[in-house]
This record gives sequence, structure tokens and C-alpha cells, in this order.
Amino acid sequence: MSLSSRRVLVTGGAGFIGSHLTERLLADGAAVTVVDDLSNGDRDRIPDGADFLEADLTDPDALEGHLEDIDLVFHLAASKHVDTDRPHGQFDDNTRMTRNILEAMADAGVTEIAYTSSSTVYGEAPRPTPEDFAPLEPISAYGASKLADEGLLSARAHSHDLTVWNFRFANVVGPRLRGAVIPDFIEKLLDDPERLTILGNGRQEKSYLHIEDCLDAMCHVVEHADDAMNTYNLGTRTTTSVDRIATIVADELGVDPEREYTGGERGWTGDVPKMRLSIEKLAALGWEPRRSSDEAVRQSTRELINELR
Repeated sequence: MSLSSRRVLVTGGAGFIGSHLTERLLADGAAVTVVDDLSNGDRDRIPDGADFLEADLTDPDALEGHLEDIDLVFHLAASKHVDTDRPHGQFDDNTRMTRNILEAMADAGVTEIAYTSSSTVYGEAPRPTPEDFAPLEPISAYGASKLADEGLLSARAHSHDLTVWNFRFANVVGPRLRGAVIPDFIEKLLDDPERLTILGNGRQEKSYLHIEDCLDAMCHVVEHADDAMNTYNLGTRTTTSVDRIATIVADELGVDPEREYTGGERGWTGDVPKMRLSIEKLAALGWEPRRSSDEAVRQSTRELINELR
């Protein structure tokens, strides 16, 4: 299935991944409508050529009358803070948004949805973690909400003629990223190049996927996978530690700070210290990332320094 000439709704399209996805879809010839409440997104990120609806998707009527001409939904909107101080509210918001979207799709006869899940659904699983690993035991409310949403989508896919592309992301990095380790380190070192505070012990180690590779993978899966429920890990075969990220950021800024650690194996409550997803299923579908984790981190560091200076 080609995305060219498709009519696509992107929820969360003013956010980091959503705004890049909107640009990619427009470039591929799709007609795009962005839905975002702008609580985390930025209106200025939405490119010319996309229609925009400001709406709160926890409202069951938010999409009323807006899906009649839509072929495919990319659902990225979510409350994303893993260490939130309102875990039950976050779980309720995320699952309510997905339920409301599914109901609106059913009312409008839309039968295709691509959903951005997360590696957090696996919890602290053996690495590399394949899509069929079980039991899934997330350790954060965010991960629990993503797993619950996957359940809602699976139930609809297998009982109501819905096609779902379900993406379990590694850490996606690139321009416009905020509230994550790379921009955090850049901002700290621009403010004080002599000292860098690192959450945890610095030995947390995860896969990092550049946004360009992420978009390529998402579009490839949608265009080539055609089961009712298509679940794919999106990541790299490599990992990068927090200490290594600190080294890369310092190198790109030309500084040599003293490092201070807050201690413990986790950076925050709900943080999974070690994560690497198996991408064998994705490779079997014909796609491999162009960049390693280190290469994704370094390219993103350069891009973000240009934005944040």
C-alpha cells in the first residue's frame, strides 16, 4: 500500500515525531490533517500544507465530523512523561484518547490505524527483546497505558475488520526533541560547561533511533505489512550508554565538564536501565536502520546544538 495520495489524520502532529511525520507524508504526496491540543506540541512545527484541528482527544466528541474524508489515522498523541506524578490520570488520558479515536473511526468507516507504542511495554525484559516476548510487565504507568492501548487495538483488529500497524519504539532522537537526555545535556552544558549532572549512575544503556530512520521504518511497515494486527519493534542493533552520550555531547560542544551523578541504576521512577529491541522481524520485512545508536546520537546532538544555541 502506497501512502501517496492517501488522506491521513495525524494525532499529536505538532509534537516531535508527529511534526516530522507530517512533513514526510506531505512530501510523499499525502493530504494531512493534524490534530493536537498543543499541551506538548508547538503550532509552529506544523508545516504549510497540512490542515490543523486544535482538539483534546480525551473529549469523545473531539473528532466528530472530522474523519469522513480520512483513509488512515496515525495515532501519536499521548501523555508521555514516564515519571509523572499522576500515573493513574496519565493511564486514563492515554487509554481514553485511543478509545475515542477508535469509536470515531468506527462511526466514520475508517479501517486503518498506525499506532506509536513503546519499548516500555516490555518492562525489564531480556535483550534483544523480540515482539513475541512474554509476559509483558511494564514498570511505569506510561508503559501500562501503551500496553492497554495495544489490547484495545488488537481486539478491534481481530473482531471489527480493522488493520493496525503497531510500532514499539526505541528512543527516537533528532531535531525538535525536548525533555530527553541529549537536549538536557546540551542545555546544561551551554549554561555551565564546567559541570554536568547525570541522572542515575550513567550506565543506563539503550538503543537510539534517528528520526529519519524512524519515519522510514514506519512508512515501510505500513506499505509492506498487511495482517490485521502488525506489531513491529523499531530500533537499532546497537546501544549507547548515558555516559557515552555525555561524551558525545561534550565533544560536539568542545567542553570537558566534571561529571556528577545522582546515583542508582535508574534515572527516574519507571526508567528501564537497559533496553535493546530485536529488529529481526523488521529486517525480514526488508528494512534496516542506516545509523547505529552512536551515529544517531551524534547526528542528533549536532542538530540540536544548532537549535538550542
